[in-house]
Amino acid sequence: MISPGKKLKTNFKLKVVQGGVEKEVVFKDLLSKPTIVSVYMKNNTGSCDKQNDSLAAHAGEFAKLGYNLIGLSRDTCGSHLKYAAKKGIAYTLASDPDDAFAKATDSIVEKSMYGKTYEGPARAAFVIDTDGTVLAVVEKVDTKDHAAQLKAVLAAL
Repeated sequence: MISPGKKLKTNFKLKVVQGGVEKEVVFKDLLSKPTIVSVYMKNNTGSCDKQNDSLAAHAGEFAKLGYNLIGLSRDTCGSHLKYAAKKGIAYTLASDPDDAFAKATDSIVEKSMYGKTYEGPARAAFVIDTDGTVLAVVEKVDTKDHAAQLKAVLAAL
């Protein structure tokens, strides 16, 4: 996994949902100010819902602190549009079915489910500066209180 102080490649494209609109962007264009990228697995699943509920409840606070907030998963933008409406999510949701962000942050890990192993993005959070420099990494997300976890990380920067 990429470590703080390292710069990640930011020239890959993602599809995002911002303000109820779907569009394709180059990742670096999302870095208009320091940005928190919270990676989760799938919309409408228990732990992922808790992770996003925590972020949604505190999204305004992150904005006041001067941070963009992005939730990123392999889900489609169509799924993200429904999920944002259902959960009251105002921050950006990014669709990354090809794991471009996970590759850029070297955060693809081996996982297992029902006895089968596969590779996928780690559930993690990254604080990234406008130039692509990683300021902090949360390798183990506390899904129930993710916002408080991130606030503590930001306070230490």
